Amino acid sequence: MNKKLMAVAVAGALAAPAVAFAQASSVQIYGRANLGFDSAEAKGATAANSDHKRRNRVFDSSSRLGFQGTENLGMGLKAVFKIETGVNMDNGSNTGQNGGVNGATGYLASREGWAGLAGNWGQVLFGKQNVWWTNLVDQTQANYINVGVQFATGGFGIMGAPTIRTNNTVKYISPTMGGFTGFLSYAPGSESAPANAETDDNVTGATLTYRGPLLAQFDWAKSEVGTGEKTGTKLGLGWPYRPGAILSAIFIQLKSEAGGAETKQDGWQLNWSHMFGNLQGIAQYGQTKDINGTSNTGSKAWLVAARYHLSKRTGVYVSYTQIKNESGQKADYTGGGMGVAQPGQLALGADPKIFAVGIQHNF
Repeated sequence: MNKKLMAVAVAGALAAPAVAFAQASSVQIYGRANLGFDSAEAKGATAANSDHKRRNRVFDSSSRLGFQGTENLGMGLKAVFKIETGVNMDNGSNTGQNGGVNGATGYLASREGWAGLAGNWGQVLFGKQNVWWTNLVDQTQANYINVGVQFATGGFGIMGAPTIRTNNTVKYISPTMGGFTGFLSYAPGSESAPANAETDDNVTGATLTYRGPLLAQFDWAKSEVGTGEKTGTKLGLGWPYRPGAILSAIFIQLKSEAGGAETKQDGWQLNWSHMFGNLQGIAQYGQTKDINGTSNTGSKAWLVAARYHLSKRTGVYVSYTQIKNESGQKADYTGGGMGVAQPGQLALGADPKIFAVGIQHNF
């Protein structure tokens, strides 16, 4: 009997530290279901017999499941982590609406996954993280509906963004001072390089945000692969003119250098969102100019949408969006596999259109 009591006492003593640690940490489970029905096409291609005919789709747009948490370590120091996984609830696979692989789904931490330390000096994080991809002044596709005008995140079509969510990234986030927060990112791109291969590939990024009477964001990112470079610069300004409403503009420049030749393209995007009671109105318009030295490579895009908030976490919406490509351009909807064509397969001059109705629930 004494042996049994001793075993129970020892087990209790061993379990006590685990309970104490659990009380000092917190883990949050969260997620999103964003699904609906849309009708998509891309007609007007420059080459004959290259149109993408209208097709109906039950879509999933960036549904996700995430875990994030902190542990207080004392002396103002905390351990932090996040594991966010994209899930295709429409088909249970990693195939996007365009029929191609949706790289943001299908495996753990497919959207983001990082761990690090935080204190009054800021945060240092290691893992897969957003670099260049996000926009403080435009939340249309990130949080409201199925898609948005893509110019400020997914590139201009022929000219892609320097990076999006970036693997193997170390990031420093400064404390917020006077409304300003800074972000510095570095991702080596050569960890699997074979023997005698060059190991200079990398992605670097810098972001500065301001939250106050106005919202502002400056982004710069550069990707170096082999002898080529891609660089993006972005400036966003937003005016939250009343609670639940914002008017914003984003100006973007993409550059590519290879073999001593530089390619450059400029674009801009306007965004508007306004709450009328439970009804949210959304509109966007954007343009890209011709690639330097190449005519008929610009595009225009617009979007109108309405979302009705059934509760703080659930909304239903309807949206219509179109990209008008010139004869030498092929911009499509790149985020979340929502494009009409698979990546890179849209015909030059084709004009993607999507009409959608959907529901989004956040938990």
